[in-house]
Amino acid sequence: MCKDQLITYLQEQHIAFETQQHRVAFTAQDVATSERIRNDMMAKVVIVVADGNLVMLVLPASYRVNFVQLPEVIGAKEVWLASETEVAAAFPDCEVGAMPPFGNLYNLPVYVDSRLAAEDVIVFQVGTHTDTIHMKYADFARLVEPKMVSFAAHFREMSAHLTS
Repeated sequence: MCKDQLITYLQEQHIAFETQQHRVAFTAQDVATSERIRNDMMAKVVIVVADGNLVMLVLPASYRVNFVQLPEVIGAKEVWLASETEVAAAFPDCEVGAMPPFGNLYNLPVYVDSRLAAEDVIVFQVGTHTDTIHMKYADFARLVEPKMVSFAAHFREMSAHLTS
């Protein structure tokens, strides 16, 4: 379902979007820098295991998952970061770490942090470390139907909390 298949899917759904190419980037913040966009527009995908099941989290690039708060927010007893092997198995057609935020197409529940939902346009990787799609958040939400919750903390907030 990566790049070409996702583009076809969006076209079939009559969704307006733009594709962009950039230099190789392995973090969402590096992608945002390469594309000269705000970190808050860049959708970062994090895959976790919640009570034994893979779950997709989508949040702005300038934020990180608050793993202390996350279990309660998504209604799980145990949550941990999925291993690279688990992610590769769940997204065999994508480069590891470049999954698009369309977990619904991979039969995964999707949770979006409310901060990303505040953006008119979001940008996300499309299965490679060199390609992105820019599209309206409203169109993304209509297609994916994610659960909107608050599970992220800004990098600065997390750093301050860890050092205090």
